[in-house]
Amino acid sequence: MSDNRRIRGRRRATIAGLVATAGVVLAGTALAGSPAAEAAYKEALVPGTPCTVTAKACVDLDSQRAWLFRNGKILRGPVPVATGGNGEATPIGHSLRVYRKDANHKSQESRLPNGAPAPMPQSVFFEDGGIAFHSGSPNRSSGGCVHLNPADAKAWFDYLQIGDKVQVVSAKQEKAERAKRH
Repeated sequence: MSDNRRIRGRRRATIAGLVATAGVVLAGTALAGSPAAEAAYKEALVPGTPCTVTAKACVDLDSQRAWLFRNGKILRGPVPVATGGNGEATPIGHSLRVYRKDANHKSQESRLPNGAPAPMPQSVFFEDGGIAFHSGSPNRSSGGCVHLNPADAKAWFDYLQIGDKVQVVSAKQEKAERAKRH
């Protein structure tokens, strides 16, 4: 590959990263005033987390940690996660819902170096575009998904059911928004 092609590729990757970052900032700002966010700000938080008592799963994008909740109490966590990546941020939301589970899912968007679909074991889908919790290294980001180590991915897969509420938030943003209202 020529040096010019490498430089153009790096420029494209940098631009894609900036666009994705801007999208997260704008989405977070827009979501702060959404009906789901407004309702969430009125609910109690699960102590020690940035998510509310009505959620079953919580992801904090700032600390890269996640929890499972039962009846407003921590069932599991915090556990390390990896979010975003490949130019795609993990979507922020206060009222995302589990809509599908697939223990042996293969990605149609991400490919292995040999071109085969990337495995996404223990997938629990909670947002359009194939965004899911799934087994993967919590040290390596995924195309918008939430990577959990294998034992945690199994726990998420076994516990979460279709329709369960998932919250993906920035703890810093949640704290600031709640401070404005109180």
